[in-house]
Amino acid sequence: MLLPDNIIQIIAPKNSIVIDSNWGISELGFDSRKLTFPAQTLFFAIKTAKNDGHLYIKELIRQKVRNFIIGEDVEHYKGLNANFYQVNDPVLAMQQIAAEHRKHFNYPVVGITGSNGKTIIKEWLSTILSKDFSVIKSPNSYNSQIGVPLSVWQMNGNYNFGIFEAGISQKNEMDNLEAVIKPNIGILTNIGNAHSGFFENDEEKLLEKLKLFKDSSTIIYNTDAYLIKATLGAQDFAHLQKISWGKNPDSYYKIISQKQLQHTTIVEFSHSSEWLEIPFTDAASIENVLHISALLMFLGYSLAYISKQLRFLSPLSMRMEIKEAQNNSIVINDTYSLDVNSLRIALDFLSMQTQFANKTLIISDFEQVNWGEKDYLELSKIFDNHNITKMVVVGSEMRRRHGYFPVVEKYFYDTTHDLLAHLDDINIRNEAVLIKGARAFKFEKVVQALQLKTHQTILQVDLTAIVHNLQYFKELLHSETKIMAMVKAMSYGLGDAELINELCYHQIDYLAVAYTDEGITLRKRNIDRPIVVLGAEATGFDLMIRYRLEPEIFNLFYLKELIQTLQNYPEIESFPIHLKIDTGMRRLGFHRKEIEEMLQLVKSCPKLKIASVFTHLAAAEDGRENLFTYKQIHRFDVICRKIDAQIPYPYLKHILNTAGIVRFPEAQYDMVRLGLGLYGFCPLPEVQQQLQSVITLSSVITQIKKIKKRETVGYNRTFTAKKDMQIAIVPVGYADGFPKEFSNGVGTMLVQGKPCPVVGKINMDMTVIDVTHLKNVTIGEDVIIYNTENSLEKISARIGKTPYELLTAISKRVPRIYVRE
Repeated sequence: MLLPDNIIQIIAPKNSIVIDSNWGISELGFDSRKLTFPAQTLFFAIKTAKNDGHLYIKELIRQKVRNFIIGEDVEHYKGLNANFYQVNDPVLAMQQIAAEHRKHFNYPVVGITGSNGKTIIKEWLSTILSKDFSVIKSPNSYNSQIGVPLSVWQMNGNYNFGIFEAGISQKNEMDNLEAVIKPNIGILTNIGNAHSGFFENDEEKLLEKLKLFKDSSTIIYNTDAYLIKATLGAQDFAHLQKISWGKNPDSYYKIISQKQLQHTTIVEFSHSSEWLEIPFTDAASIENVLHISALLMFLGYSLAYISKQLRFLSPLSMRMEIKEAQNNSIVINDTYSLDVNSLRIALDFLSMQTQFANKTLIISDFEQVNWGEKDYLELSKIFDNHNITKMVVVGSEMRRRHGYFPVVEKYFYDTTHDLLAHLDDINIRNEAVLIKGARAFKFEKVVQALQLKTHQTILQVDLTAIVHNLQYFKELLHSETKIMAMVKAMSYGLGDAELINELCYHQIDYLAVAYTDEGITLRKRNIDRPIVVLGAEATGFDLMIRYRLEPEIFNLFYLKELIQTLQNYPEIESFPIHLKIDTGMRRLGFHRKEIEEMLQLVKSCPKLKIASVFTHLAAAEDGRENLFTYKQIHRFDVICRKIDAQIPYPYLKHILNTAGIVRFPEAQYDMVRLGLGLYGFCPLPEVQQQLQSVITLSSVITQIKKIKKRETVGYNRTFTAKKDMQIAIVPVGYADGFPKEFSNGVGTMLVQGKPCPVVGKINMDMTVIDVTHLKNVTIGEDVIIYNTENSLEKISARIGKTPYELLTAISKRVPRIYVRE
């Protein structure tokens, strides 16, 4: 517990207001939506390109937050019932407080950095070490300038081993993270292409990452990575004990043999007659395991013991996944680890699923050993704060502490096997289920038992990528400019509530759908943001009123119909409408000659309120049509001035779509409409490379066959083998949205990361691909249809379509799985 005097001593604020020196803190927070214990929280008011923590201070005081680190003048906050500490940089202050906290603990701490593999190494290492230590670690991928101090702040005397990862994206970031983590032992994973744009070369990036180990005693690394080996040979790193591994003769643990079997890899080292058995064959997993094994050998574990523990590991997605479950429910799969910090994050995500009133938590005993009463009291508060309606507990430790869990409906089982045997007793239906378990409990079996047994072809939607794309466009806007997210056609085929909850969580202002029934579906799933119905029809006005949907009105006929309909609702005093103006698109919208009559009708009905006025650019992405676009903007300005002259209240104006946001920033007005850019597509190449891919459409191989030269494949015998071949059948076809135009080699799928051409005609439910060039292909092997490498932008051009035509064509029968970092 830190008191105000402690805080002042640590951060040396420029100025402060302390009205009560007894208001102590035990939590750090920066997101006003995610405070577990407000009265005990020190809130950091952090400014970003599109948000400002200072805006939430008064509301947080109402929630009983009593201590604030601010970047603004404390004089602005005089008279408020809280303590304020003014600094230049609230993020730096958070790091300073965490760094001071770190000084109180002397147990070993491992710091992990590098371009790839940080999180999975941390999780796997924690799984193995938790059998002998009580391990504190970064939750999920908390390795940023904010994530690291929040992770280290969780250190306490109940733990005796720490594992923290650190990620940097620019120069001069690592010094601050090093001061917070202060690792005794370092693991440097590798140096790859991530964030290369911010460094002159790989050597400069490597030197920045190595700052994490300036006061460490030991470093683990791969000697076969020449740049790393050469750099660590410099005098600046002479203080480090170098525990290296690799085939290089200078390796501390020299590999003399590496053999790949069907499902395992056998590694022999020169220093031991034992060997390491790795339960993976892919290069990335092998590299990650060798880093872990080098550290474990250094700590005194034998290769035989390490091999035994590696059997309990499995490939990790490192992401939470939302999957459809039985009985109209969803499952949030977060089974790769269990600790208090990651549990908080997962429970926050569960709370976001507002489409379900009932929330169930399936949880196991924790990995950490030697837990005490204080730990279970903290758990009890966390559970109570997240309104869990049902709790399913597996393991003897949690069962013994059942009194700490303030949930009425509770189920307890000794093992995962017992839970699976009695799963029907829990009666899961119409609810959101979070599954959170330590690795030893193998809760992935519970996920498999609960999820719908459906099509083997799945569409994975990356919610983290959507947030990245949203933030990219936010940074192009003025801070006051609102965003309307286009979520029509089931968010361009990507889904509804699960995706839209993420947008709402990140403060999207408006949602736009194409038809009334789409809006009703969102309302029934408890989406509460303002929803605009584009192309609204008069037959749906009653339903729009009932479900609080806001119609786009684009002609005089529908405007009169809405006015007539509103006469049946005397209780309504202000019904929002969105007026569309036709400035040159020549589709829907009021013509300039109709504006006067439209205004008279609006003024004649006091129940109507103009929420916004907008128009649609016809060619915002086309530089050859700039003159026409500027004419549209000018026409819109003229019409808005006419409306301003007669409407006495403010309303929103908007004209820009995804491409317009980039090419015509001067026309932001009050709001923009973000559609395909949100989902990772933009017709402007310079923007496209800044966006992240949102989707992965994947399937599996269901059969493998060998065919002879001159044999034919598929309907109408359109393909004849020119040589002996091996083909594979994939259960996806044009009924799933994989177009027939990709037949006969036009389309490709990826197997083992390599392109495999389509063979013959695509069927309704099946496609045949050529896998002759691959080794050890097996039934059940993953097939990638669309992803970053086999991107929609590239392959849609082969058949003369746009990426969003392929995206919206993906059938509803293909299950959507939502993943989040």
